[in-house]
Amino acid sequence: MDVTDHSVRSARNQLYPMQAWYCIGLFIFMIAIFQWISFLHSKFAGRRQTSNASDPEHASVHRRRGFSWRRIPLGLVNAYRVISFRWTLEFGKSCTLNMAEVFVTVAYIVFLFVWTFVDTTDLEGHALDITYWCNRSGLLAASQFPLITALGTKNNIVSLITGISYDKLNYVHRMMSRVVFILLWVHVGGVAVRSATFQQWFSKQWLIWSLIAMIVFTILCIISLRPIRAQAYELFFYVHFATVCTFLIGAYIHTQNFQVTYWIYPCFVIWGLDRLTRLLRLVVFNHSYFGFRSGSTMDGTAELLSDDFVRLRFRRPSHFHWAPGQTAYLIMPSVSRLPFEAHPFTIASFKSTLFEVPEEQKPTSEKFTQISLAEGTLGSSAPFWKELVFFIHVREGFTTRLKDAASKGDKVKVFVDGPYGPSSNLGSYDTSVLIAGGSGISYTLPVLLDIIERVHNGESSCCRVVFIWSIRSVDHIHWIDEVLIRALRLAPPSLSISIQIHVTGAPATNEILPQSYGPNDGAKPVRDDSCSELQDGKTMELSSDSLFAIESVKLARERPDLRTFLRDEVKAATGRMSVSVCGSQSITRSVLSSPLSVANGGPSVTLYIKSFSYA
Repeated sequence: MDVTDHSVRSARNQLYPMQAWYCIGLFIFMIAIFQWISFLHSKFAGRRQTSNASDPEHASVHRRRGFSWRRIPLGLVNAYRVISFRWTLEFGKSCTLNMAEVFVTVAYIVFLFVWTFVDTTDLEGHALDITYWCNRSGLLAASQFPLITALGTKNNIVSLITGISYDKLNYVHRMMSRVVFILLWVHVGGVAVRSATFQQWFSKQWLIWSLIAMIVFTILCIISLRPIRAQAYELFFYVHFATVCTFLIGAYIHTQNFQVTYWIYPCFVIWGLDRLTRLLRLVVFNHSYFGFRSGSTMDGTAELLSDDFVRLRFRRPSHFHWAPGQTAYLIMPSVSRLPFEAHPFTIASFKSTLFEVPEEQKPTSEKFTQISLAEGTLGSSAPFWKELVFFIHVREGFTTRLKDAASKGDKVKVFVDGPYGPSSNLGSYDTSVLIAGGSGISYTLPVLLDIIERVHNGESSCCRVVFIWSIRSVDHIHWIDEVLIRALRLAPPSLSISIQIHVTGAPATNEILPQSYGPNDGAKPVRDDSCSELQDGKTMELSSDSLFAIESVKLARERPDLRTFLRDEVKAATGRMSVSVCGSQSITRSVLSSPLSVANGGPSVTLYIKSFSYA
């Protein structure tokens, strides 16, 4: 059989997309291996440190400073983390990419375009022959759509394999879509150059649908740009759904002509499985709304905390379990424009086991009696231990309508889907620093409660926790003051806790320090003064049941100097240290750099970031 340009082109057009999948699959596998090794190491380190926590000899050795060759591997790992995830490139005021994202982006662009234009010399020796790369670019682009679709879903296999949360993979979803968008225009441009006339574009159905697909894909790429997405997220949500469906239909019809629909129809299957999974979770967690007799309805209580914040709380389904730092998608038909429009929010409450008693121990056991008394002391903090609580920042659209419902005192029907996202397992760290701005407290508060309970139960060797919250108004302290008081009372003596609250907004004419709502429960304040003076000279009242009557709680009217604070904490800390951040871009940028002193006996620092932005 004679070898022709057509036969060579056809063979390579079939082979190269498959090779691209093999390479990407290998990369995902390597990431998964690294992630699971890191996870298992954290588990092992946590158990080893917990078992040695009470060993004085081990503790003294652990606190020694000085260079050690044995710590070189740990220092290299720490250096890798700093370079990959803390070194960043800033694009404007709202877009920041870490080096890991930059590497993945550049590598993907280079990889796809090399695979497009490599081996494009025809049998006569003409380099970059358009007949070679024209259709190959389209097929390579089409081969990426199953993975792009998977990365855009909440329940995807990549997240399951690698342990990377769907929200972090969403950046890769958008990046791949934009690279493939350019590759498709390379394909369209090549076809246009090869065609002497454009009449055929409007004479064949598969060509008409290809034009429609490219038009809607262009609209989608424009509407998904960060400034538009951030300012008009609901518009993006609706346009995204409509344009993706139209594009995939057009792509399927177009690829039928080349018998390569096997790259397109899996997208519908992946999307359908994700929607089916979410629907089943909705029915399981909200079964009382779907006609089942058992279970109670989860009518939510929306409370207007301020002009910018709403607190939503409702009864937790008995079979709904989550970990600190995870998010849930909430559907509120009476608030949303569409009946099943879902919005993600971080769960601010904590599922505690301290107040749970097995049925066989009720109601006569001593344990049940003690826990019942403990529950009675929770006061207004009870929702944070027993219910689902969300702090919602009011912006536009959905959150504005929720604010209106809260101001009217209306009950809202809530469907919950989740939980989603990873949970930061901080049990293996000796020191944990938690930093939040505004509603970022939704992330750091349950993490703090989890650390206290783990240490209380002997499941963590953590010896120090620093909790920093930056707020605009002193009134915001009312949100969590009661739960912080209860948490501090539960903390064992071995755990050092420092709570720092920074008020950054302009002071009101007459600000009184928020008081706790519940009884004092016999807890004795450690301060003798009856007032607290902020740095601007303003005096605020204290009482015996005030949060700020506790010595470990500090209040300041200034922005926290996070860089200086973290430098001092790293110098003082030993062992492993974690820094968890949830706040604005400015807060995140302030903590991205930390000293590399592992080889000299300093702590290994791990950074966990949960950002406000639509990253």
